Amino acid sequence: MSRLRRASAAVALLAPVVALLWVPSYATGGPHLAGIPFFYWYQLAWVPGCCLGLLAAYLLTRPRRPET
Repeated sequence: MSRLRRASAAVALLAPVVALLWVPSYATGGPHLAGIPFFYWYQLAWVPGCCLGLLAAYLLTRPRRPET
């Protein structure tokens, strides 16, 4: 596996971690979305984002099948 693919997979896995652990970036009351404060919907928006990051990391690191 190439170094670029491993680095890309690491970025895909670390992006949600950094975005969610850096709390001051989203610890605000507004704006509201459907009556829900920004703090909550920002965290909920990362649920599909984490799934996409995991999918990308999996696709980048899975072994390739030999061609027949």
